[in-house]
Amino acid sequence: MLEIKQFPADMSALDIDRTDLKRCLISGLFEEKVEAAGQTRRFYTYIAPGLCSNQPCLVVAPPEDVSVQEFLEKGFWLSFAKKHQIFLHILEPQNGKYRLDGTDSAYMNRVYVEIQSRRFYITMQDNIYAAGIAGGAAVAQQAAMEMASEWSGLATFGEMAPEVLQSANRLHTGENTGKTELIVSGTKAQLPVWMAWGMNTGDNAAVCGYWKGQNHSDDEAFSNQWANEIYFPGRVCKKSQVNEENIAQVRVSNGYTGNLSEEFFTAVWKYLSLARRHRCFSQKALRSYMDPDAYGAKLHTIKLDGFTRRWYEYVPECADGSTAPVPLVVCMHGRGGSAESFIDLSGMTRVAQERGFIVVFPEASVHQQRPGGVRNILLWNGAYLDKPIDDVSFVLRMIEDVKSRHTIDSSRIYACGQSSGGMMTSELAIRAPQVFAAVAPWSAIKNPDLDCPPPEKIDPVVPYLFLFGENDWLCVDRKNGRLEYHVAPDIAAFLENLMRIYQLNETPLRYVCGEISYYVYLNAKRVPLLIVGTVKDMSHANYPRESWISYDEFLVKFSRRADGTLLYMGEPAI
Repeated sequence: MLEIKQFPADMSALDIDRTDLKRCLISGLFEEKVEAAGQTRRFYTYIAPGLCSNQPCLVVAPPEDVSVQEFLEKGFWLSFAKKHQIFLHILEPQNGKYRLDGTDSAYMNRVYVEIQSRRFYITMQDNIYAAGIAGGAAVAQQAAMEMASEWSGLATFGEMAPEVLQSANRLHTGENTGKTELIVSGTKAQLPVWMAWGMNTGDNAAVCGYWKGQNHSDDEAFSNQWANEIYFPGRVCKKSQVNEENIAQVRVSNGYTGNLSEEFFTAVWKYLSLARRHRCFSQKALRSYMDPDAYGAKLHTIKLDGFTRRWYEYVPECADGSTAPVPLVVCMHGRGGSAESFIDLSGMTRVAQERGFIVVFPEASVHQQRPGGVRNILLWNGAYLDKPIDDVSFVLRMIEDVKSRHTIDSSRIYACGQSSGGMMTSELAIRAPQVFAAVAPWSAIKNPDLDCPPPEKIDPVVPYLFLFGENDWLCVDRKNGRLEYHVAPDIAAFLENLMRIYQLNETPLRYVCGEISYYVYLNAKRVPLLIVGTVKDMSHANYPRESWISYDEFLVKFSRRADGTLLYMGEPAI
């Protein structure tokens, strides 16, 4: 019988894999617990051997009256999880039965939150999918209806019940998870769904109609080998799809008799896993997954200080083999993220394709976030076994590697990044100012856990564009914050120091464009060497439009001569 394990009490006792820093430190089937609706509930997490962090998560509500062990041993789920490299999470019906009064939907949504605690393994909120089978189908439907803005996709295999649509008017209460990357809300949103049942009539048809309404579906039905009805989103889209793409289809398979085959589920998964739910302003945005290989981004590695270091490199067609020098942008993920995930999050590859520059997505070193916790949460300038890791050296080595293979314009090398990647962006400006013509940190500008004084000088000068959400827990302090945008005292001190060493006018020019309020600090030549932008109704996040803004409206305006002279639109900036 399949063994159910308990997580090690001290995860920090486990060594990391120096050849693949994201590799999970444990494998097998583990019991976990959550508090939901006033009760302690169990669920189970399967981690396949060799699985790495940040892979997609599938949360399954299995049939009633079947133990989790039996469900897994008799089905294809374990082999599927290994083959497709996913985290598998299985609910447990209480006393073998589900309740449709909101109790079990709250339980399923609580599991969504818990699997992102990063205590034993590392996942992201971007790629978590809900599934329900037989009696679990109704529970999964309710959970998704109540928290559609969190899930990235939904698949159910079984008949609907009248109680399901009670959740049409019920929302999961938003949760403040403290100082974490996880932001939880409960709002109505488009969601890719696939439903298999006997016929699209009665309660089934009512649920189908609900999702067609949420996804703004056209009435015309298409079909394929697996789905009798496929409803595409409406053709009229009045908003830009830079941040959220109108991609949620409603798929229906009629004639389902209760026998879920691996072949059928693989087809369903192939569709669902194409979507990602990313943090944004206002609410989380749905976008298509950019598979790095399919998109044309290449994985590169080097050995450095005993570790295998990785980055993805995207070279647009216009720059591939070009003899004319092209700009280079270094784009860095946040804590717990990855190079692959930040291709999705940032959307910077599309900017590179349109604007003709090469973009690289390096992957951070490791960090132990809590006592007894895992040692391999990716974080810039982290540490292993109490020994600091210098990621500035890694990034500079990476740049030299790129320059050895491509014709890079050394006068136009830029850096940007979110959260920990924003801190790293600023660190590069301070420690390697001769390399970077300008930088754009997002959501962070310095590490608040390191008590180090602001730099006495940055020579040569590196211009900063600093973007963050007005509700960002890391950047904003409503009670003790300073400057016009109420930034935390340590960030205010850093910005004020930049104004001093760059000799900027401390009274900024101000304007608003869309969701961003800008504060522009000019030097004596009226060059904006520091711009701060606050994003309305956004917490700790970044989104693709920030990439376009950062490059088009700031980075590309700056360049640097070989002697270090900073140019702004071709003229000396200082």
